[in-house]
Amino acid sequence: MPLLRLAVEFAALYLGGPLIILALRRPGILFGLIWVTAIVAFLAIRGEKPQPHDVRRELRVIFVRFAILAPVIVALTAWFWPETFLSLPLQKPRFWLLIMVLYPVLSVWPQEVLYRAFLFARYRPLFRSDKGIIIASALAFGFAHVIFLNWIAIAMTAIGGLLFARDYVRHRSLRLTCLEHSLYGCLIFTVGLGRFFYTGAAWHH
Repeated sequence: MPLLRLAVEFAALYLGGPLIILALRRPGILFGLIWVTAIVAFLAIRGEKPQPHDVRRELRVIFVRFAILAPVIVALTAWFWPETFLSLPLQKPRFWLLIMVLYPVLSVWPQEVLYRAFLFARYRPLFRSDKGIIIASALAFGFAHVIFLNWIAIAMTAIGGLLFARDYVRHRSLRLTCLEHSLYGCLIFTVGLGRFFYTGAAWHH
């Protein structure tokens, strides 16, 4: 496929998509669009196989990093936003449990299909090197969160996207990257940062 066509397609999907969602500001469209696109993308790359990797080593990397970064995220949240720290599990424990169960399936999977698996498989020729595609994945992932209209969501997801992409370029395992994404996402909602990732707060403020 010519590089120009790939570049236009990449821009339409990863720049145009979030801007359209932001312009329309309808949660149903957001949910429907990301799922339909993710399913189409998944079917397009269903023949892709993970690279040979040591699952135990990869799991160790994921959990050791999480064990280091999670206390930092918890401490910073408690320091800067004490009024909402742990508010969800304390005030709405059933809703919190529902998020812990459904978030990895309903939100993480389609995001990782689009911003890791599909992006790496289809747009590799655009960025050529591992470093290039890692940066592209991280920036596209951060930009996707412009829909929440706050810099914290964009910055956190760009950093998270960088971590996820660096691991994904090594193992190419959708399961592993979904696991890692789920750990941080569930932590964010638990400690009280979920309000920065909530369209209701952003679109009806």
